[in-house]
Amino acid sequence: MATVKVGGVVPPNGRQMTETASGAEIPQPGWARRLAPWLAAWLVRGLHATMRIRHVHREELQRLQDQGQNYIIAFWHGQLLMMTYCYTGERMAILISHHGDGELIARTMNWLGYESVRGSSSRGGRAALKALVSRLRSGWDIAFTPDGPRGPRWQAQPGVIQAARLCGVPIVPVAFSAHPARRFSSWDRFLLPYPFSRGVFTYGKPVYVARDSTREFQEASRVNLENTLVDLTKEADRLAGRAE
Repeated sequence: MATVKVGGVVPPNGRQMTETASGAEIPQPGWARRLAPWLAAWLVRGLHATMRIRHVHREELQRLQDQGQNYIIAFWHGQLLMMTYCYTGERMAILISHHGDGELIARTMNWLGYESVRGSSSRGGRAALKALVSRLRSGWDIAFTPDGPRGPRWQAQPGVIQAARLCGVPIVPVAFSAHPARRFSSWDRFLLPYPFSRGVFTYGKPVYVARDSTREFQEASRVNLENTLVDLTKEADRLAGRAE
């Protein structure tokens, strides 16, 4: 079994590592808990392999990649499962909360090739933001779920705006939908596509927030991002054939 590199470092004994917001690395305990993220990652890969995927309005994201510009991907928490497949760059770090199944999600993301940084708006938020800003300044791309980890659903928190402002990088809004699929009754209405379903990614225009922007402009940018993600989700639902 191949060893996954996290942050450019091969963990000791071939074990994967997840970085906390403070920078500490936590070794994976026990074979059972080590196996669960690996299985989850392969289930995601297998599910994706059966799906018919369509990407809509991806030109702006591709333009940023062609220019060598790093960026922030923002998407709703309930669309997390397949979001690794909207990214075609080389280095991505994703913010994963300390709550609930965050550890399983973080280590699953590691197996899918993404570094995870632990933290949220309610726990370790400032340190997590600092860690993500450090990645951006080192040339990484990062991913945010603006309504995570516990909602309210489809309400963007300001952390993603601050990361973009501090580093001068654009935010690319992305949404995903699929049909047929199951939407759970969790707070985020988590979406689980069925095998052989139709999947649609929709991309919005990049959102830029200048470092010296006013608080009013930052709030307007947050609202704009929130509204764009809602509109992109509705478009993805429509194109996928979902009737919500």
